[in-house]
Amino acid sequence: MATFSKAIQYPFLLIIRGYRYLISPLLGPRCRFYPSCSSYAEEAIKVHGVVRGGWLAIKRIGRCHPFNEGGVDPVPEKKQK
Repeated sequence: MATFSKAIQYPFLLIIRGYRYLISPLLGPRCRFYPSCSSYAEEAIKVHGVVRGGWLAIKRIGRCHPFNEGGVDPVPEKKQK
């Protein structure tokens, strides 16, 4: 099951890394949070999977704008059943 999950995550993580190394350097540092939004998205997908981690990343990116102070915003821990 873990191998299947990693196979699903791989293309999404590849897109995030592509953004981080190809597009982000052209835009300069703009993220108001620590860790950066791309690092947050990568960690969220690794910890929570594509669906929940992707949703957390979308919510985080939605908060990353000039009217938000930003700050430290770690990925929430995965809840144990």
